[in-house]
Amino acid sequence: MKNQTVKNLYLSVLMVFIMTSGCDEVEENCTGEPVPLSEIRFWGYQIQDVNADGAVDSLTESHYDMLVLEPTRTDWSSEAMDFNTKKMVERLKSSCASNGINRKLIIAYIDIGEAEDWRWYWTWSEEWQEGDPKPEDWPDYIITHDPDGWGGNYPVAYWDEMWKDIVIYGNDQSSSPYGDYNSIIDEVIKDGFDGIYLDWVEAFENDDVIKAALDAGLDPADEMIRFIGEMREYALKRNPDFLIIQQNAASLAEGRSDLFSVIDAIAQEAIWYDGDATDNWNDPSGHDSINDDDLVQYYLDYLDLYQKADIPVFACEYALIFADDAYEKSYNRNFVPYATRRSLGRLTTTPPPEY
Repeated sequence: MKNQTVKNLYLSVLMVFIMTSGCDEVEENCTGEPVPLSEIRFWGYQIQDVNADGAVDSLTESHYDMLVLEPTRTDWSSEAMDFNTKKMVERLKSSCASNGINRKLIIAYIDIGEAEDWRWYWTWSEEWQEGDPKPEDWPDYIITHDPDGWGGNYPVAYWDEMWKDIVIYGNDQSSSPYGDYNSIIDEVIKDGFDGIYLDWVEAFENDDVIKAALDAGLDPADEMIRFIGEMREYALKRNPDFLIIQQNAASLAEGRSDLFSVIDAIAQEAIWYDGDATDNWNDPSGHDSINDDDLVQYYLDYLDLYQKADIPVFACEYALIFADDAYEKSYNRNFVPYATRRSLGRLTTTPPPEY
């Protein structure tokens, strides 16, 4: 009886070892080095509900080479402000990429061309109805409403020193009593992200922003490149490996090759397939809207400038039914694609082939 008990115990231990050794082996084979940007095959993009139950588990268990994520705790409109972003990043950076050797590259989504009324830096009133005068307590650098219908988003004069202080320098910011936030980039670095993913670079193309820049005697495109350059200089002093990925606004490169010295990659949304602006993951209008050929060619012509400069191109297509087509078209152009839904509230249900 005693021998049988010992035997059963041995078998139990052996079974646990067999069941767990594969996982442990993968983790041990993962180095502390992320997948180089130029070698990324699969990437994921989630900027909503990162703090939802099971979300971090799904991100960790995925084998995307790069994840672009909302920092989350800088959202002060809900309990998300208590989310432990640093712990999330640490956990994700200890998980393997698709090759089972390198760790995932973890990039923070930030909006550099719009102020968002749920962020830590927002200390003024929140109501501004379109057609009404801008509230008197709002900063001068806020210019207009988001043209795509995203509520609470407002294009800014990104050349304004006060806005640059919020995004980069953090010399005159206070997040009391809820934290010790200094600047958007400071928080990203503090939480351990490998770089930033810049939304609303296209502010330089907005008519109201253009007018404000010209009224100030400035060229909006030049100022955007200068702005990104300042981010890069600031971040690299704190992390020499820090990465900057431009989202959209590929036309910024036209006649301005200096852009390529301040970014490491570009990601273009909706080259072939788009969807309505929506926070609802299941909204049927949030994907599979086919772009006109002229618009597609417009994107491709500009993205070609980046590829000729050896800048990696990532494509985010809002496609479910047409996901296979979106992937095929992207691969034919040597883009690194990801097909999902406009809400970006979860990882996609239509991952790339061979993922």
